[in-house]
Amino acid sequence: MAGTVSAMAADLEEHLARIETDGYTIVEDAIDPALVDALVADLARLEDELGTAPGDNRFEGTSTTRVYNLLAHGAPWTDVPVHPTVLPIARRVLGGEILVSSLSSIAIGAGETAQPIHADDQVMPLARPHVPTVCNSMWALTDFTEANGATRVVPGSHLLDHAPDHGSHYDSIPAEMAAGSILVWTGGLWHGGGANTTDGTRIGIAMNYCAGWVRQQENQQLGIPTEVLAGFTPTLRQLCGLGVYRGLIGHIDKQTPAHRLFGDDPRADHLFDRS
Repeated sequence: MAGTVSAMAADLEEHLARIETDGYTIVEDAIDPALVDALVADLARLEDELGTAPGDNRFEGTSTTRVYNLLAHGAPWTDVPVHPTVLPIARRVLGGEILVSSLSSIAIGAGETAQPIHADDQVMPLARPHVPTVCNSMWALTDFTEANGATRVVPGSHLLDHAPDHGSHYDSIPAEMAAGSILVWTGGLWHGGGANTTDGTRIGIAMNYCAGWVRQQENQQLGIPTEVLAGFTPTLRQLCGLGVYRGLIGHIDKQTPAHRLFGDDPRADHLFDRS
């Protein structure tokens, strides 16, 4: 057991080193095949029930379907944010106390063109480079190849002092990986979905995190029904924003929102102890 723990710790440090240098890393064979199958099946159900259609702009893709706010649909999506491989990486990148920013699917269909190169933290009015505010991941539910639209990345671009210009061409490489692997990157990395020149569909899940002091991309507190939140673990409820950042930000009468709603640990004894 000790050897396994040491190996996991070594793997974590290697992934963090690659993110620091290149802006991204790929965790191979990270997702249990049974979970991959469950996610693919439930995504097909949701797309059918919700009548999901492709986007109407170049960024979302005119041959790409997306389902947003996946945590609102409960299991098996509840397994994604707390994944034991990705969550520790995101926590280290972002400084410990983090939030689920968004959880959505991105299925790039046949004939899709390449998405404009962008940085996920580009909308934040911060001088670049800056402390990481976002750590995102792409779960490969099918093989990701250059031909079918694997995410394209610009290695080292997270260290630049500017963001990419929308619509401009930048040299990039495909983050190819087998189904069950996960691409993890910092929000400053320049990247974009690739063009799909095959007859198949490239299916990915975007599991995105942000630092605990950053506003989430999707409003998890109102977007997830209370009865669904009630079935979440306390850890997942905190990740959704029902905790308190560093014992202070987001409290309700010195208690966490999760305590107010569900009776979770209020952590009230240290909320205002800043001495």
